[in-house]
Amino acid sequence: MLSVNRVTKSFGMQLVLKDVSFSVNSGERLGLVGANGSGKTTLMRIIAGLERPDSGTVRFNPSNLRVGYLAQGFDLFGEQTLGEYLDAIQGGAERLGARLEDLAARLADRPEDRSLQEAYDETLAGLAAAGQSSARAESILPALGLWQLPRSQAASTLSGGQKTRLALAGVLVSAPQLLLLDEPTNHLDLGMLDWLEEWLLNQQGAVLMVSHDRAFLDHSANGILELDGLAHSIKYYGGNYTGYQEQRLAEMDHLRQEYLDQQDEIRRLKRAAQRIRERARPNSGPKPRDNDKFAKGFFNNRKLELMRRAKGVERRVEGMLNEDRIKKPRQAWQMKMTFGETLESGRDVLVMENLCIGYGENVLLDGLNATIRYGERVALVGENGVGKTTLLRTLMGEVAPLGGRCRFGSQVKPGYMAQEEQERWFKVDPYTTIAGLTRLPETEVRRLLSFYLFTNDEVFTPVGKLSFGEQARLSLACLVAQGCNLLLLDEPTNHLDIPARTRFEDALEAFEGTLLVISHDRYFIGQFASQVWEMDGQKVRMTLMEPD
Repeated sequence: MLSVNRVTKSFGMQLVLKDVSFSVNSGERLGLVGANGSGKTTLMRIIAGLERPDSGTVRFNPSNLRVGYLAQGFDLFGEQTLGEYLDAIQGGAERLGARLEDLAARLADRPEDRSLQEAYDETLAGLAAAGQSSARAESILPALGLWQLPRSQAASTLSGGQKTRLALAGVLVSAPQLLLLDEPTNHLDLGMLDWLEEWLLNQQGAVLMVSHDRAFLDHSANGILELDGLAHSIKYYGGNYTGYQEQRLAEMDHLRQEYLDQQDEIRRLKRAAQRIRERARPNSGPKPRDNDKFAKGFFNNRKLELMRRAKGVERRVEGMLNEDRIKKPRQAWQMKMTFGETLESGRDVLVMENLCIGYGENVLLDGLNATIRYGERVALVGENGVGKTTLLRTLMGEVAPLGGRCRFGSQVKPGYMAQEEQERWFKVDPYTTIAGLTRLPETEVRRLLSFYLFTNDEVFTPVGKLSFGEQARLSLACLVAQGCNLLLLDEPTNHLDIPARTRFEDALEAFEGTLLVISHDRYFIGQFASQVWEMDGQKVRMTLMEPD
């Protein structure tokens, strides 16, 4: 269905993709993985026709293959209301129906008008296609939980998860034969993740999906494409993400052993060549009598032969160091993260007393009485739109409570990482951002940023040009720079690649403070949470996590 052949792409002097080739066949669900900045989104945009490669080709079979592309971010809604967007993705059935009625009335007055007849036929065909889209929408939109929302609501005011659902609806209603998904699980709640996995397993076409959600890839993918950010090349692995990890580790172990074996052989041959040369030195070995010409000739010939043997061994070593050299396996530089020492707070870190939250008459949560104590790690879950983000914003004082109160305990220094508002800290560029949060000298600011993969002149990249993954890393760097001992994190792993998620999990494991984290990443929750709070129907159900 899809054939990518030797695609190369650069931005200025920066090479992103080099001779990338692969194919996607019907029934395949391939996960595209790789570090942030390795070119995954660029490759998806090239396949979708939104970017042009410097060289190489992208071919579809058949050539009129229906392709659906879900991009990262939520820029596609503009100023549309929910109803306007839903009508547009269903083919504009209401608009086409009204136009058809108008054309029919005009044709009744001018039945011989050929242009009116052609417009009528074209509109009728469009309405038939829209009818098919509407039929698909009737099965998809309720499952996505979009029909119960007010059609007059501005799409830009939806929650992050609702925006992802709406964008998914725009793609799925078109019945694509090839589905391109760039981070489809970001912001989706656990129920929607289950629905999307089931839908992907039952669809008949092909799927290429960028994702850093390990559980999602395990459940949905039957093949993995790894994009190497160092070599700018791609490699296929059969099976799901766990299978890929096992194959990748075995491959790395094999390459490492091959490299070590060759290094041992090089050292052995060098020692052998050295011993042969020592035997060939003029003063080595027994000395023939001065009048024994035969013996002198024999020993001279013997030494010449030894020198030839030594040079032969050295040529083998030279070949192993050049043409036949096995390169030392290398890995991309990965994010390093540590929260360091944190100020110890009082025992009661966050107290909520009969707390009621929401907006105006829209009550999202009522009568919450809870206390989070020092060192506790709480995962906050629930369906999209139930008020999880509103709760964090209320705790931080950004939204006034509708009733009750909440307060921080003594010596508590909270840090808040928002879901779509990382720019709350951002100033001009990463360097200026961190320098503004600390009193560190320039070398220490650069050192801190290097842990989050901002090096050299990259620290002066305008924040508007940072990728989603780079923005997420910079947000984490801001939390560290502030020295917070209570972290309120809203979907912190969105846009982080898998190695960065692993480092983040390790950092949270060593973090000595308190955590309240909104997340739908099932693997991530299992790694850090000591209890789970599930928001449902204006109430919170609290569950302790069983230790492993």
